[in-house]
Amino acid sequence: MEPNLNKALFWDIDINELDYNKHARFVIERVLTRGNLQDWQALKSFYGLEKIEAEALQIRYLDKITLNFCHTFFGIPKAKFRCYNTEPSIRQLWNY
Repeated sequence: MEPNLNKALFWDIDINELDYNKHARFVIERVLTRGNLQDWQALKSFYGLEKIEAEALQIRYLDKITLNFCHTFFGIPKAKFRCYNTEPSIRQLWNY
């Protein structure tokens, strides 16, 4: 059984090829950064909070809002998140 997530979250891949267990970190990252409350509820039901927390700690990039949400929700210091200690490869996309 797979979670009932908005298919638009996975616009760039073939959703039929997605293995929700094998690609858990990818799915969790998409829901955290682009999902809505319904997607969040489905994610919690499918993976459980422990799995979401463990994967969120290992995600390479989270925007500031998502990082603050995870930090507050799970009660984990920001410095423990991999994305907090990893510099993005491209600091600025556009030079205006």
